[in-house]
Amino acid sequence: MCGIVGAVSTRNIVPVLVQGLARLEYRGYDSCGVAVYDTNPSSEGGPSVGLRRARSTSRVAELMDQVESGAVRGTLGIAHTRWATHGAPAVHNAHPHFSHGTGKDASSKPGRVALVHNGIIENHDELRSTLQARGYVFDSQTDTEVIAHLIDSVYDGDLFEAVKLAVAQLHGAYAIAVFCKDEPHRLVGARAGSPLILGLGKDGQEHFLASDAMALAGETDQIVYLEEGDLVDVQLGKYWLFDKAHKAMDTTQRPVKTVLAHSGAAELGPYRHYMQKEIFEQPRAIADTLEGVEGIVPELFDLQMNHAPGANAARVFAQIDSVLILACGTSYYSGCTAKYWIESIAKVPCNVEVASEYRYRDSVPNPNTLVVTITQSGETADTLAALRHAQSLSMKHTLTICNVATSAMVRECSLAYVTRAGVEIGVASTKAFTTQLAGLFLLTLCLAQAKGRLSDAEEARHLKAMRHLPAALQAVLALEPQLIAWAEDFAKKENALFLGRGLHYPIALEGALKLKEISYIHAEAYPAGELKHGPLALVTSEMPVVTVAPNDALLEKLKSNLHEVRARGGVLYVLADADTRIDSAEGLNVIRMPEHYGELSPLLHVVPLQLLAYHTACARGTDVDKPRNLAKSVTVE
Repeated sequence: MCGIVGAVSTRNIVPVLVQGLARLEYRGYDSCGVAVYDTNPSSEGGPSVGLRRARSTSRVAELMDQVESGAVRGTLGIAHTRWATHGAPAVHNAHPHFSHGTGKDASSKPGRVALVHNGIIENHDELRSTLQARGYVFDSQTDTEVIAHLIDSVYDGDLFEAVKLAVAQLHGAYAIAVFCKDEPHRLVGARAGSPLILGLGKDGQEHFLASDAMALAGETDQIVYLEEGDLVDVQLGKYWLFDKAHKAMDTTQRPVKTVLAHSGAAELGPYRHYMQKEIFEQPRAIADTLEGVEGIVPELFDLQMNHAPGANAARVFAQIDSVLILACGTSYYSGCTAKYWIESIAKVPCNVEVASEYRYRDSVPNPNTLVVTITQSGETADTLAALRHAQSLSMKHTLTICNVATSAMVRECSLAYVTRAGVEIGVASTKAFTTQLAGLFLLTLCLAQAKGRLSDAEEARHLKAMRHLPAALQAVLALEPQLIAWAEDFAKKENALFLGRGLHYPIALEGALKLKEISYIHAEAYPAGELKHGPLALVTSEMPVVTVAPNDALLEKLKSNLHEVRARGGVLYVLADADTRIDSAEGLNVIRMPEHYGELSPLLHVVPLQLLAYHTACARGTDVDKPRNLAKSVTVE
């Protein structure tokens, strides 16, 4: 969600900070800012030494113009992209925040502490009241400004000690980077519930803090991942790490990892938007995700360094008797698809829960359940919290399907399958979704094999189908011109229905989500059999009805549902397999899929729905890659 970049160096660090923010723009934000310790004399009558900042409710490019025109420079600084939670998107609420000290005229001059923060502080109201009683003046509505004043209130010449005392009073989630003008070569960070990393400079004379390794691409690939409750004290040429018990950590406990977060992955190339680029990258993303899969073996999921290869996954898959999938948003729909596979092919009971709901209800834990989390970033706050809740209920068999090998989710699960979708910039997930489905299908086959329900012939058939997926996806992408024609009709509408049956109901859900995310058309999805139980009342000529129609066992039932729509004057848009014998007619628009793909057809049928949403949004002139009110990585509840 929000992004953090910080640095302590011997050079002017402002260009690095702002460029880091630019690399994090894909996460979504509504304001941005940078603050430095500036030792340059001011010709405008401002402070000659001290804190300086620039903030904007526009894009990072405008912030860059500000810092260049204002000659903002310094060797110590922090920067931030904010997604509003407490307080409207406005300059006075934008990070970084300064403390103001106390007493008369306190709000008219910056104090000594500068801070950026990701997360939500749940007890900010109580802390604010206490600090106001002590004379602190607030000029924002944010929970973040509370932390800056709190650190100032306990500061006694040692910034690290002040941060340590302050975070002990915080309830909620946070990743913070903070500096003090009284210690001009020191940067302190802390994390609890939100990600934060330490980047080691190439020459040893500078170090960085960031919420995402992507922010530091081109500056360093040497990364230390902070764990829950960690604090870090960063100074010129050196750093110290401490765990939540304030015990010093060494490189065996917090190892330095080489992370190749190439900024080139974020280049748009010939495409109009990142979402379009990422839709067309799906054949390659699937091929990369399945690279090296020569057979169905448990070793595919045993990627953790602390286990003997294969032994742990094999033991867990043999032992478990059910599966619980926890996920949010698009990842939740991939889990709903996997439920059909796991129960049909592996014959293992499977439940799918919205992660943000799971830990707030009473559930019946089963220690023999395999808890599967699905997340693109591996830092999704709700899904991480749900995982930890399941673990607290003695459900210790955990596995994640995730796109980031170094994420908190991968580190906290005992098993993992890391997809290789690459960086996904567009907020509306596309290639991350299809690669999740590929990983989940592999998991299904591994479970079926572990339970003795996968013959050699079936394994060979499924592997052949998976290897053909990239070519099959290329054929589906060739349907783009027909979907552009559909999009011209959809762009004029304000509502839409999506229908699917069985395995394709979650794909209808995902199609509806994509349309509403980026075109702002209200869209809902239903199992087609539920039409007559309510949604049919909505059907008119102004309500387009999109139907996923593979040639499977439910096809004839689905055809009956289509007749119900046409009889009420509804206009149908059908994605049909070639042999379904559904033909275009008045009020019935049909696009034929290149081939029927059996159990894996959800990976093919979702792609036209992605293209339909994309081109509808283009026709309506919305911000495709950065839709309003949405962020790419949801790292707060």
